[in-house]
Amino acid sequence: MIAIGVRDSGVGGLTVARELRRLLPGAQLLYFADTAHVPYGDKSVEQIQHFALSISQFLLGQGAQALVFACNTTSAHALGLARERFANVPIFGVIEPGARVAAQVGNKVGVLATQATVSSGVYTRTLSQLNPHIETCEIACPAFVPLVENEQTNSREAREACRHYLAPLQRFGADTVILGCTHYPLLLPALREVAPLLRFIDPATAVAQEVAARFPHLEPSSKADRFFVSGARGSVSNWIETLLDIPEPKMEVGPVFDFSSTK
Repeated sequence: MIAIGVRDSGVGGLTVARELRRLLPGAQLLYFADTAHVPYGDKSVEQIQHFALSISQFLLGQGAQALVFACNTTSAHALGLARERFANVPIFGVIEPGARVAAQVGNKVGVLATQATVSSGVYTRTLSQLNPHIETCEIACPAFVPLVENEQTNSREAREACRHYLAPLQRFGADTVILGCTHYPLLLPALREVAPLLRFIDPATAVAQEVAARFPHLEPSSKADRFFVSGARGSVSNWIETLLDIPEPKMEVGPVFDFSSTK
């Protein structure tokens, strides 16, 4: 049995947790939703790194033996730093696995992501390294995370936001679109309604496959998954029920790692 720490700013990382649970039923998941600071997309690099390192340390203290950064913004800005800080711990990000899938099937690849991820340029760099002939276009989608966190994925506002953010990718001529934030797969029905001919890439499966390959042949876990929340928990609880099929999940109060407290 292995305990795997999974962290995100909110509920988006549950899309990765769902795939981990499917491919690694022998693992115990320790999930941390940092809803006290959601969304991460408008935070500074220093804040993002502080949250990432602090939550990683917390999850390791709870017994995690591996970490999954189920957040593109954190993967873009803090994955390398975390791997240096916790050199003996396997730490997985979500950007490279998703980019590898897109590079295999796309020629003109669009990326929907947070402002922080788009500003980093990490998807364009990674895709270019995988295939120098790929053309990319990255679009920041600040309305998406609040829609998901507020459980409005099937609303008129969600469909309008999808049309707004997909329009420049359609003008670009994208044949493939990476969902560059783990919240965004929860908007897939609306995205596909707006753009039924586009190929959407959800990196969650690729990430889970990478983790599963690292830890094959696990004995079944006798320990229940644990869920930590630093702020509002209602949406997290509801999405756990929906995505992981855990009725009335037990939520634990996680610490709030305010950036200002370190100054």
